[in-house]
Amino acid sequence: MVPKTCEIRCRRGFSLVSIMIAIAILLAALIGTSNFRYYSVLDAKKAAAKITASRIGLMLCENWRGLGGIETYDPVTYLGTDLTITSSAGPDKPADFTLLGSYTVIANGANFYITLSWKDVSAGLRALNIIVAWAQREQGTSSLNDTDRSFKLTTYAL
Repeated sequence: MVPKTCEIRCRRGFSLVSIMIAIAILLAALIGTSNFRYYSVLDAKKAAAKITASRIGLMLCENWRGLGGIETYDPVTYLGTDLTITSSAGPDKPADFTLLGSYTVIANGANFYITLSWKDVSAGLRALNIIVAWAQREQGTSSLNDTDRSFKLTTYAL
């Protein structure tokens, strides 16, 4: 016996196609969220390294300026107890400045390479220049050749 159309029961529910579409939408949202978290953490690490580099540069600059910009300034002597700092190779100095020294500072598990230089601008006025370079790609032990970020800080001492 063939059932009549009015006797066929319609069952309500989800079809396989609608379930697959829902899963695809959820996967796209999940992948997007995980990418966002990854890049957020990566950007936070980059920002932390830049903040650390700027604090180190500012600390050295202010300490050197506080001593009157002396030509014999050695940050190992003045800051060695508070900071892990050693003499080493550093970034190149500006062309018209006199090199004072190059150092490596280890902070937050990363190496920061610093070059100190100075120039007499006029009688009684000295420009103090600090260049800080660091490797943004990797944390931990790195060499000067690995550095891919740097900035310069210049202040004046009377």
